[in-house]
Amino acid sequence: MFKVLSNWYHRTFTDPEAVAMALVLLIGFTLIYFMGDLLAPLLIALVLAYLLDWPVSFLANHGFRRGLASALVLLVFFLIATFAVLRILPTVWGQGVNLLSEYPVMLNSSQQWLESLPQRYPEFIDGALIEAVVSNVRSRLMGVGEQLLQSSFSSIVNLATVMVYSVLVPLMVFFMLSDKKTLLGSVSRFLPNDRRLIVQVWAEMNGQVVNYIRGKAIEILVVGCISYVVFAVMDLRYSALLAVLVGLSVLIPFIGAFAVTLPVAMVGLFQWGVSPQFGYLILAYGVIQVIDGNVLVPLLFSEAVNLHPLAIIMAVLVFGGLWGFWGVFFAIPLATLVKAVINAWPHHNAQPEEQSPQA
Repeated sequence: MFKVLSNWYHRTFTDPEAVAMALVLLIGFTLIYFMGDLLAPLLIALVLAYLLDWPVSFLANHGFRRGLASALVLLVFFLIATFAVLRILPTVWGQGVNLLSEYPVMLNSSQQWLESLPQRYPEFIDGALIEAVVSNVRSRLMGVGEQLLQSSFSSIVNLATVMVYSVLVPLMVFFMLSDKKTLLGSVSRFLPNDRRLIVQVWAEMNGQVVNYIRGKAIEILVVGCISYVVFAVMDLRYSALLAVLVGLSVLIPFIGAFAVTLPVAMVGLFQWGVSPQFGYLILAYGVIQVIDGNVLVPLLFSEAVNLHPLAIIMAVLVFGGLWGFWGVFFAIPLATLVKAVINAWPHHNAQPEEQSPQA
């Protein structure tokens, strides 16, 4: 057993470039794991910098100084974001408050409907099973409601932190955009000399992250807008709030769409009951998910995310469990990073005469 482990160690860690890459990855993951909360403003700034780098580079290539281009793009972005927040946030907040106030009524209505099923179809549905399911679902949903209230109160308490972030994040984004080459050069000085593999993985990951962040931003906007139009045309209550939830659900592949189905179905069932309108709502929601999965995702991401669906789900579960929201948000890039490292890692055959892979 020891000989097997020794042979594996010598085959895997004899390359100094591989050791350097492993050391950099270990330090990076350790810092993020233990200092994730402190690095949250930096992560937000990095996401925005990746999102805004394309228009800044476009202006810089057409005669603008990079500092001026960064200031203009950042100003336009925050003006648009402020306008959208001032127009959308009050509506979403008001609908959220109303939904929470009607939450117990919806639960009671859903419970009564489920409890009536054994009487309507006694040969197919067991009353004891329905009662157990209703009790379990009710306790979980009430727990979700309590968590939402607690998060609302904690967000009010942490308003000072939000105000600090609103100043720090734009400043960091501006310096990341305007001094991009200088910052990259400064970071490279701290890397080991044997860094060919690090550069190779970074080149692959940089393109992946850029495409992923831009694609996700566009996907959230498109799915959210389509959902709002569909819900508003159908005169569904809380259409703005549900559209925002559906748009944000694309951040969590597969799982997000399934999770948002419950509030959409509950609101529709409470408003219309089991009726043709409710069926049209579920059909329209299913069409939106089909368009997202079969049109938007291939169009926006193309080959940027070449991962098996099982690998994506596992990445969401693992990295989400480690780093919460940011782990979920960066689950696909992190999974792509793992894949890039595996592909770039030197592979040595077991035979002594074949010490290096063929080019």
